[in-house]
Amino acid sequence: MCMDRSTLFRRPRWQLTLAIVFFAQLLTAVGFSIVFPFLPLYVEDLGSVTGMSVELGAGLVIAVQGFTMALAAPIWGVVADRYGRKLMSMRAQFGGAILLLLMAYVSSAEELIFLRGIQGLITGTVAANNAMVAAAVPRERIGFAMGTLQVGLWGGVAAGPLVGGLLADAYGFAMPFFITAGMLVLGGVMIHFGVQEEFVPLSKEDRKRISFFGQWRHVISASGVSMVLLMRFLAGVARQMVIPIAPLFVVSLLPANAEAQSIYAGLVISVSSATATFSGVYLGRLGDRIGHRTVLIACAVASVFVYAPQVIVGDVWQLLALQALAGLAAGGLIAAPSALLARYTDPGEEGAVYGLDNSIVAAARAVAPLVGAWIAALMGLRATFAAMTILFIVVAAAAYFALPDDQRAMRKSKAIAYSGD
Repeated sequence: MCMDRSTLFRRPRWQLTLAIVFFAQLLTAVGFSIVFPFLPLYVEDLGSVTGMSVELGAGLVIAVQGFTMALAAPIWGVVADRYGRKLMSMRAQFGGAILLLLMAYVSSAEELIFLRGIQGLITGTVAANNAMVAAAVPRERIGFAMGTLQVGLWGGVAAGPLVGGLLADAYGFAMPFFITAGMLVLGGVMIHFGVQEEFVPLSKEDRKRISFFGQWRHVISASGVSMVLLMRFLAGVARQMVIPIAPLFVVSLLPANAEAQSIYAGLVISVSSATATFSGVYLGRLGDRIGHRTVLIACAVASVFVYAPQVIVGDVWQLLALQALAGLAAGGLIAAPSALLARYTDPGEEGAVYGLDNSIVAAARAVAPLVGAWIAALMGLRATFAAMTILFIVVAAAAYFALPDDQRAMRKSKAIAYSGD
């Protein structure tokens, strides 16, 4: 497959694909994060028909989507390799739009939780977009591409909660769901008309010969893949353990009569997302030059040095500064594994690879708040930061001792691509 074919303004087609998917990812990230902050309040407003507590309903409405996505993402990934990554991206966009629209009309917390579970089974826009871009972009530019997509993702995550809070306060809980559904439809339309995918579907004979489990086994058995997925899980758990304890920890650092406690708590969570947005493209492009394994090791080590001091911080501004530095390192911790997965695997397996990756990310997102809350309850709020530091030490050590040289894998993949032209 030739990926240097010129298109608009005589730019390679992969650059146009990346640009369109970037804007579609930005829209969907803003949309999904618009509804996230007020979901517990929506649960309380809806009430329960079974007598379920607000606390349990709030926990379920957030966690259930991660668990169901962890189950469905690998399946959708293999389907993408068989029928097309563009098709899977549109499925996630339009399917998500329908489900978010339905959430505006639910009448109980149980109905909302059910639809959130279905959302996890149907959506998965990040994995679908990653697979589509990885299949289109030259392997030697994969870090730059994944970093660019990360900017779209984290830029949307940083902006969405503020927009969602304003909409919910001004127009009620239903309006953000309408806005999100519209954004998802717009993203799907952009991909439908803007992305030209060069994809040859598997024949019926090949689909029968290559089973779902066989394709997963082949991907996981590739050198370095299982270790990258393990590090993705550990780093994801470590980064998100702070979510349930951040508001409580911020309050403990402020004077008893301090105002704007909620604002400070929100800043602690969002500042790392903002700085990760800025570092993603640079660290992705740097990884293309020096190796994504090197970037991953450096960012894991940097995370150790910025999370360890958070155990002993005495002021909220110290915590904010360290969280901002943690976000810079997170840019590499997110982009580098995505690039490594592309370099360690064969062309044509992008759907299976990023389906498994999205499953791991979803599992980490579901597990991390529970682990963080459990550690805080057992040993105190500061112990959570100590646990995060230990996990990053493990990630750094595993990357240094267990990951193969991705520069060599890239050269091998590039030779295969050229031989097929």
